[in-house]
Amino acid sequence: MTGQKPRGGTFMDTLKAVLWGFLGVRKRSEYEKDIQRLNPLHLVVMGIVMAFVFVGALIALVNWVAG
Repeated sequence: MTGQKPRGGTFMDTLKAVLWGFLGVRKRSEYEKDIQRLNPLHLVVMGIVMAFVFVGALIALVNWVAG
């Protein structure tokens, strides 16, 4: 171990960071805070999950409009 303290950050913090990333709008200072406190693995997993949710929502919307 390198002596680094474990990264904290709640589920909601990770979700907010990913959603802001999807929009592409984020203050640099907030981005830097996220990098310091959020686990990169959690960010990747949440990003993949949210991408599937987004695609599923688009498919549902198209089916609803076309149906």
